[in-house]
Amino acid sequence: MKKYTVLFVLFALPILAYLFFSSGVNNFAKLPVITQNVNELTGFSSVNQKPLQFKDKITILIFFGDNISKREGNAFNLNEKIYDKNHQFKDFQFVVVAKKGQEQAALDLEKDLATTIDTKKWNFAFASAEKINTLFSSLNTTLKLDSDLSNPHAFIIDKKLNLRGRTDEEDPSKIENYGYNTSSVAELNNVMDDDVKVILAEYRLALKKYNK
Repeated sequence: MKKYTVLFVLFALPILAYLFFSSGVNNFAKLPVITQNVNELTGFSSVNQKPLQFKDKITILIFFGDNISKREGNAFNLNEKIYDKNHQFKDFQFVVVAKKGQEQAALDLEKDLATTIDTKKWNFAFASAEKINTLFSSLNTTLKLDSDLSNPHAFIIDKKLNLRGRTDEEDPSKIENYGYNTSSVAELNNVMDDDVKVILAEYRLALKKYNK
């Protein structure tokens, strides 16, 4: 009897566990849509003339405004805790919004970030203060830009230009997270990392269904 129990534990339980978890793939919780129809990056420019857009991309959006050097610590936190783990996903990108005139500061920051990882999916989008404010307003959050047009929060924008975040589990009408405080390594580790995994899993599942 003991022999059969050991065999069951070694062979049957792992199979049952696999079947249980694989059957639940279609029912995982999706990351809630917080705001629909976020403005596209129309009118924003890049240093290397690379096309900029949110559509058909999963975007981590951050606002560094008129003082990129002030937010270098935030950039390094994101680079290590979020970008490093997910940059190989095909449609994943970072977009840093900055004011025109910050191009050299952006190049310097990208060079520093590139000492540890390939930064080809870090994109810098430059525009006037008016366009930056209009884009931020389209997120429709309770957060505000600082006087230098920057904010420490990162935002998740999906392929359909929706802002994604967290709602209260007991009351979905209440917003728990519009964005993620990049000054807090704990929040990046314990909240944003999980949410990015959820939205990437959502699109991986959709791709598998499409391929079938």
